[in-house]
Amino acid sequence: MMDFINALPGAVSQGLIWGIMAIGVYITYKILDIADLTVDGSFCTGAAVFVVLFTGGMNLWLALLAALIAGMLAGLVTGLLHTFCGIPAILAGILTQLSLWSVNMAVMGMKATVAINVTTPEMLDKLLVSLRFVKDVSNGTRPFYRHPIFVVGLLTVAVIAVLYWFFGTELGCSLRATGSNQNMARAQGINTNVAKVLGLVLSNGLVSLSGALLAQYNSASEINMGRGAIVIGLAAVIIGDVIFSKIFRNFALKLLSVSIGAIIYYIVIQAVLAMGLNANYLKALSAIVVAIFLSIPYWKGKYIHTKAAVPAQAGAKMGGDLNA
Repeated sequence: MMDFINALPGAVSQGLIWGIMAIGVYITYKILDIADLTVDGSFCTGAAVFVVLFTGGMNLWLALLAALIAGMLAGLVTGLLHTFCGIPAILAGILTQLSLWSVNMAVMGMKATVAINVTTPEMLDKLLVSLRFVKDVSNGTRPFYRHPIFVVGLLTVAVIAVLYWFFGTELGCSLRATGSNQNMARAQGINTNVAKVLGLVLSNGLVSLSGALLAQYNSASEINMGRGAIVIGLAAVIIGDVIFSKIFRNFALKLLSVSIGAIIYYIVIQAVLAMGLNANYLKALSAIVVAIFLSIPYWKGKYIHTKAAVPAQAGAKMGGDLNA
């Protein structure tokens, strides 16, 4: 039990980092109604670009910006394959994801792992987030505002605020209209292809930014770190939607629910690991969690509503008989 409690700050920190990626998945999955598998590749792209540039001496914020732009370019490729080449969105994402593996290897100099040397205090202090900061803050050797929960929490609020503003603009509304009803959007003069490309660009930019933050947190970029990212993103989106859909009506709060969903997901994972589950089974556990939360709305609609409708129908029939 104590191991689980001690691991909670780290689980929440990782949940917040993955929550930014999940917000990107929300844009394509919920708003555009597109299953984008580019995520598994663009997540690692952000990590690879950041680590290579940062260790090469580039300013941290510029390296983060470069990682963001790299992810946006990956989304642009998927968008053009889908809209300009007529390839179905899911296949376009697979093609981009497949090519990004080679791109990521090239960025990292054909190495499977590129590490950030955090043994020197100077390099460690330059990082925005790090697993070591969790222990340092708890030990009192670093101020509380360097804790990953605080830093990534502020970044998450900033991302949600920018997206809330953007989706309130005419361009953002056109993107939402495209996801709701493409035919109606076209009838209103909206270029739905541009909206789809823009959504994919925004989504993968956020995914890449999340990858760059996780690379800092783990002090390394690894070629397989994005594998299964789409499952984690979907888990966060579905958990947030199932738990908070009745409470959070505002668009900004819906984005916040996605981030909270990622935190819940990682706390559950940490709890299961604390019970002694072999870490090699985590992928299967992730799939099971997603399947369960995807099924809950269906079960509620099929069984709960059906049972509620039957007594109502019986009451109406009885009332009709009495009136007769």
